[in-house]
Amino acid sequence: MVKERESNIELYRIVLMLLIIAHHYVVNSGLLNVIYTNQVNSNSIFWIIFGAWGKVGINCFVLITGYYMCKSNITLKKFLKLFLEVLFYNLVITIIFMIFSNKFSFWNGIYSILPIKGIGVDFSGCFLFFYLLIPYINLLIKSMNQKQHLFLIIILLIFFTIVPTFPKFSITINYVEWFFVIYLIGSYIRLYPNKIINNRNIIRFGTLVAYIISIVSIVFLLFYSVKHGKRIAYFLVNDCYKIMAVITSIFTFLLFKNMRVKNNKIINTIASSIFGVLLIHANSDAMRSFLWKDVLNNVSLQNQNIYYIIVHGVISVIIIFVVCVLIDQIRIKFIEKPFFNKFDKRIDKLELKIKKILNM
Repeated sequence: MVKERESNIELYRIVLMLLIIAHHYVVNSGLLNVIYTNQVNSNSIFWIIFGAWGKVGINCFVLITGYYMCKSNITLKKFLKLFLEVLFYNLVITIIFMIFSNKFSFWNGIYSILPIKGIGVDFSGCFLFFYLLIPYINLLIKSMNQKQHLFLIIILLIFFTIVPTFPKFSITINYVEWFFVIYLIGSYIRLYPNKIINNRNIIRFGTLVAYIISIVSIVFLLFYSVKHGKRIAYFLVNDCYKIMAVITSIFTFLLFKNMRVKNNKIINTIASSIFGVLLIHANSDAMRSFLWKDVLNNVSLQNQNIYYIIVHGVISVIIIFVVCVLIDQIRIKFIEKPFFNKFDKRIDKLELKIKKILNM
């Protein structure tokens, strides 16, 4: 029997994707150049806050994975669904751009189709690779007690989060390495619940404070950046491992985890296409340029009044989200479901063979 998805977490995934689209609305459109090269005004303050939460969103998605997968196992079917979804959108979108624009050369097109392009900053490819590591990470988690688990998280956060907060220190960390840290945090929350993380009032207050601190830091550093010719408004949230990105992610996750939402089929159906929304609207540099510069042309809005700016940003994000969900629901209905209905038994047999070989 398939366990029903928890609608509070599914609603959370929807909110996260809207935040990620808003992030791309700002950082992929050229608006950051406008923000940093002009005097600070209401437009730039809105944009810099509107686009601040992309890395928080990534952390939260991995927290969800750690929370659920630490007590579950990946299956060949789950992995194939992710892999084939990435391959499908890479293939289709690349072919469309190769036919209707000159944004791809042949070899660039071949590269764009690859589901995993390297262990760097490409979220979908790194997540696919990380997904294969989950059984081994779970073995590590099961071998530790609560104190060991917590101490490992503390050590990793000191070196990957606390130390880079100081401007003179730098660190290089890729998505896969950081996913491991966040996965450990998500799994700790699941395995060792306590009164504090389950206290709604404490979590609501903590979430509010985390966002206030983040926003104040962003606006303060925006003024500093414009005055001194810097680009550091997002210093505390511009990477997944930055301190306010981590703190805000954890509190936001706990906020939705503790939220009471009745099972809602509409929310769950929309949330089933969240990964597809990411794969479509952030598929490649060509897609980003087409969407944010050619279609929406966000930079041209810099002289509009603040009310128009807000409406344009919010409506653009919602429309992109809805269109991508509709596209992905069509893919699920007419491609994914028929494929897995046809090959379900063969996939299960192949999985048994793989488990025997790996002694799992």
